[in-house]
Amino acid sequence: MRLRNIPGADDAILNSEYCIKNPEEQKGHWQDCFNKVQPLHIEIGMGKGRFIMDMAALHPDINYIGIERYSSVLLRALQKMEQNPLPNIKFICMDAADVAGVFAKDEVDRIYLNFSDPWPKDRHAKRRLTSTHFFEHYDHILAPDGRVMFKTDNRPLFDFSLEQVPEAGWTLENYTYDLHHSEYNEGNIMTEYEAKFSALGTPINRLVAYRTKK
Repeated sequence: MRLRNIPGADDAILNSEYCIKNPEEQKGHWQDCFNKVQPLHIEIGMGKGRFIMDMAALHPDINYIGIERYSSVLLRALQKMEQNPLPNIKFICMDAADVAGVFAKDEVDRIYLNFSDPWPKDRHAKRRLTSTHFFEHYDHILAPDGRVMFKTDNRPLFDFSLEQVPEAGWTLENYTYDLHHSEYNEGNIMTEYEAKFSALGTPINRLVAYRTKK
């Protein structure tokens, strides 16, 4: 994916009160970043922030952290926050591979993965956010009863993900190949991509996974 570099994006992130500059320093102390101690939900690869900001507005009793690797994309979320500030959300500009170095054991209650990069070449499978490699990272930070929720329009990626969950030692709580026409759509909040693909009639796949009890 080629992204247009936006001049000044890095400086805007550095100077924004909504973006955590040295996230590794907050490991184990993320609640200190918020006004209230509440369950912590994170979205990895949040894009322009529509989903996580809508979630934060609807659920003021939950603290949210949005993670986005690309500064030019994160800048759009920061601009939205400036127009409509929310006290229960913060952003991090970082690579998803670093999550275990930023969050402590059991510190996160839910992980959202929405329309992640499919990395279609087989040699890049390890980079997919629903690979067993990444489920190992999630195992380090997710609370015992936590959930990973994944949505995508990409059927090959979804089929891959369905196989990876049990291989990683996790359990599928539920899944659907057509979220918007299923029982699981109630309360669903759409992302930018989801709204676009849904309008075109593209089915949205979704799964929810949790750790297998040992």
